[in-house]
Amino acid sequence: MDTLLLIKAAIMGVVEGLTEFLPVSSTGHLILTSSLLGMANDEIMKTFEVVIQSGAILAIIIVYWELIIRSLGTLNTNPASRRLVTNIIVGFLPAAVIGFLLIGFIKKHLFNGPVVATAFIVGALVILWVERRTDRPVRVKHIDEMTTMDALKVGFIQCLGMVPGTSRSGSTIIGGMLVGLSRQVATEFSFFLAIPTLIGASVLSAWKVRELLALHWREDLPLFAVGFIVSFLAAWVCVRWLLRYIATHTFVAFAWYRIAFGIVVLATWLTGMVQWAD
Repeated sequence: MDTLLLIKAAIMGVVEGLTEFLPVSSTGHLILTSSLLGMANDEIMKTFEVVIQSGAILAIIIVYWELIIRSLGTLNTNPASRRLVTNIIVGFLPAAVIGFLLIGFIKKHLFNGPVVATAFIVGALVILWVERRTDRPVRVKHIDEMTTMDALKVGFIQCLGMVPGTSRSGSTIIGGMLVGLSRQVATEFSFFLAIPTLIGASVLSAWKVRELLALHWREDLPLFAVGFIVSFLAAWVCVRWLLRYIATHTFVAFAWYRIAFGIVVLATWLTGMVQWAD
């Protein structure tokens, strides 16, 4: 396989891994990066994006492996384990139902430059507003203190992340802070919620391209392998870094980055440099 193509796959893996769990929208970054790299917007590319997203999911599972195993192993004996698993399921359900019903509409009508740019900028303004609120109550300072209603609220807010440019992570983290979770708890629950949400999205996407994947997986295996491994490593580093970062920082820097990126999206759309469509 062409070495240049493998380098491009690695770059895409880095972008996916670094942006999937930050409040900056991986979708917008992948569209821009793939266009600038000259990668074809075809079914193989869609399959590749499923693969690199799977690498990012694996990173979350590895980071929280001990907690996941302990929680699943003590479901019958530990109320905190049952509460965490229940909250993840409850938080996942709104996205599962609404995503299944609206995915066709979203891809047809919302994958365009103005929507993506607007979502980036509006999302940034929301982050700035939430971070500058001095009266924001913090009820939940540990993930074990979350209620089912907290999880359900965050689950519905997560659905806003279906709008391209909004960011699933950004929606869940900032939404969690709005409903009373601490920054740390909101971020951790966003990570946990990513596991079923992204696995569900990946399985659905993989099912849609299953015939193509069956035909081409051998010849495209090096491409998929490089993207998967690099995405996993980048996501693993990013998640561990973010957990340390939020201990002493706010998300304000990400808000300003979103505004700058939204302007880039608008500029590339207006000039025709990037095809901001699914």
